[in-house]
Amino acid sequence: MGSDHYFTAAPASPENLRRIRVTLAGRELELTTAGGVFSPEHLDTGTAVLLSNTPPVPPGGHLLDLGSGWGPISLSMALTSPHATVWAVDVNERALDLVRRNADHLGLTNVNAVLPDDVPDDIAFRSIRSNPPIRVGKNVLHGLLERWIPRLDERSDAWLVVQRNLGSDSLQRWLAANFDEGYSVYRAATARGFRVIKVRRHGTPPTEPIDVVPDDL
Repeated sequence: MGSDHYFTAAPASPENLRRIRVTLAGRELELTTAGGVFSPEHLDTGTAVLLSNTPPVPPGGHLLDLGSGWGPISLSMALTSPHATVWAVDVNERALDLVRRNADHLGLTNVNAVLPDDVPDDIAFRSIRSNPPIRVGKNVLHGLLERWIPRLDERSDAWLVVQRNLGSDSLQRWLAANFDEGYSVYRAATARGFRVIKVRRHGTPPTEPIDVVPDDL
């Protein structure tokens, strides 16, 4: 990708469109990816871990894929919940174009691939699923989560997958410290060197306490 990063707004590297075969929502699919986006050659391990270790998304309402890339999480949610509205959010315009191409190829009309500022302010999300852009740095990453996690609807969950050696445990501690009122933060799963972190926004009255996965897993 040269000097481009997957979080570059307008990649300067050649697009080099390509087709890859992936399995999403139990279906064998052929989708389009390109250079200048995250993991263009295959479904990355972290996203695969997230998709394998989270429950089905709610059947309706608004769902958020934060840092969509070419769209595996967004497309999976849209396929699973055709009556929900999926928001694929990314700063990379090329990635958003790929999400639109792939949604159109699959006949999905419930996917909105947009820049962060294009999501209406009054929307609350029934679920957030994300393989967040860890390499943007802690300050940017924390700002990203501080912006979007409070937009969870009551009694709704955010699921984040983070590689263990890229700071998953420290991120979990930061989330627990910064979302301590009205939220619960815990490790939901560990697989293939990744942690899946769940952030629950409680309602009024609060929902039941959540069991914690032991630290030695």
